[in-house]
Amino acid sequence: MARPSGTAPADPTPEEVADQLASVVGRLLRRLRSTSSEGLLTPTQRSALARLHDMGPTTTAGLARAEFVRPQSMRLTLGALEEQGLVARSPDPADGRKSVISLTDTGRAALARVRAAKRDWLADAVAAELDGAERRTVAEAVALVERLIGS
Repeated sequence: MARPSGTAPADPTPEEVADQLASVVGRLLRRLRSTSSEGLLTPTQRSALARLHDMGPTTTAGLARAEFVRPQSMRLTLGALEEQGLVARSPDPADGRKSVISLTDTGRAALARVRAAKRDWLADAVAAELDGAERRTVAEAVALVERLIGS
């Protein structure tokens, strides 16, 4: 339907903005995941490494809660990461029956490579597709999205 000349476009509804934002963010996340495949790491393994980096050493159960998965699933994920030398187990000082999982230097380096690949792909895309004014607009939008999510 044509808009009468001189008429400003209507503001989008919150629902329309939410739908568009969720769709774009979902596509961006999928693209970032595909550009940062570190060897044979699965997205779940990369997420566990990032969580360990951000929250520090923790138990399998603590990491499972933080990642919203079952402890059994997290045990499998951590087992694969341990086999690759990306995480290490040590006895829990508070309860010797438990183990604390932490990143190894190799795990930190792998996570840094994953993050660098994502950042580099996105920086290249921004440089190739956006001019200075558009980059400022995206930077402003990033600040607004941060405000939405409470960071």
